[in-house]
Amino acid sequence: MARKKKKSEEPEDIDDLEEEDSLSDLEEDFAEELDEDIDLEEELDLLDTDDISVLEEEEEPIFDKDEETKQLYLSCGIHIGTKLISGDFKERGWLFRATNYGLYVIDLTQTEERIKIAAKFLSKYVEEGSDKVIVSSVRRYGKEPVRKFCEALGCRAIVDRFIPGSLTNPNIGTYIKDASVVVIVDPHADKVILREAKLARIPVVSLFDTDDNLKGIDLAIPANNRGKKALGLAFWILAREILLELGKIASEDDFPYSLDDFTSNIVPMYKLQEQ
Repeated sequence: MARKKKKSEEPEDIDDLEEEDSLSDLEEDFAEELDEDIDLEEELDLLDTDDISVLEEEEEPIFDKDEETKQLYLSCGIHIGTKLISGDFKERGWLFRATNYGLYVIDLTQTEERIKIAAKFLSKYVEEGSDKVIVSSVRRYGKEPVRKFCEALGCRAIVDRFIPGSLTNPNIGTYIKDASVVVIVDPHADKVILREAKLARIPVVSLFDTDDNLKGIDLAIPANNRGKKALGLAFWILAREILLELGKIASEDDFPYSLDDFTSNIVPMYKLQEQ
């Protein structure tokens, strides 16, 4: 079917840090993808992209952290935005800078700060075995991070189709009466549950890419919300921070899950085609 102009695919994995010119190949990949007709499922899945590089910032560090933490964030590409930027994103000051090739880079300092804010907020609702915190993802790369997040915290995961009315209609079997907060991966892909949470007046926490808008979002975390490794990292850190807030672990080292546990093992379609 003809494709409407929507979100552009963005990189998911970063192998090393090079000059800004290294993004030219990525730009070409984006251009090719935009010219193709894809169905809705393919558009929502959005292939992750390997073997790409991102610039090393020349004048100022991209993230003022120890080298190990910095490399972890960079290697997962959580700071890689899209080639579009919304007014909401720009106005919040979450943009680190734009490259000469039109790719927007997210300020990792803001990402880390907002994850901590979200952790403090969610820790007030997290309760083992309850339905107070609902975590949902339509994106296939978001399903495993959501499952593991809910396993670690005792929340309720929705990684299949969200049934309309589950937050608003007490007369249907899927109604969740105790829902107090909803966490989603992408305001665009998860628009059905986002819209219903708004109707039910349930606050929504969401990862927030450069081309998203804040309509219906109560607490946004600026981050790449399509890349496989980026999603794994975001939910891994968020779950760890919540357990720290709750006092269930004494330090980050006590978190019993690895980043790999939170990262989808789905192989991108383009890789299967190459085999």
